[in-house]
Amino acid sequence: QVQLVESGGGLVQAGGSLRLSCAASGRTSNVYTKAWFRQAPGKEREFVARINWSRTSTYYAESVKGRFTISRDNAKNTVYLQMNSLKPEDTAVYYCAAGDPISYNDNGRFDYWGQGTQVTVSS
Repeated sequence: QVQLVESGGGLVQAGGSLRLSCAASGRTSNVYTKAWFRQAPGKEREFVARINWSRTSTYYAESVKGRFTISRDNAKNTVYLQMNSLKPEDTAVYYCAAGDPISYNDNGRFDYWGQGTQVTVSS
């Protein structure tokens, strides 16, 4: 019903910046909580950031706080992750996710996931 497609990944040197985008199909996704996760080979999937539908609440993993900014453009059904001051340890496949109001608010569940986009940070 809802599809998420990430883009914007690539190779960047340490200290550089990238902006990831996640386009969602369906206008109903505008009221979904949106989030970014990442996973490096051999590591567990890690929460990165999330934002509510009205853009009044954001939350970040401690490892990215102050460097990454999550935002969304509901008119475009798109969520972004601005990544600044990138470090080699930020290297991972980044996934966007969306949770409907009931599933996320009650259970912290994300119902929809994108296919991922690779971010590689060289030292």
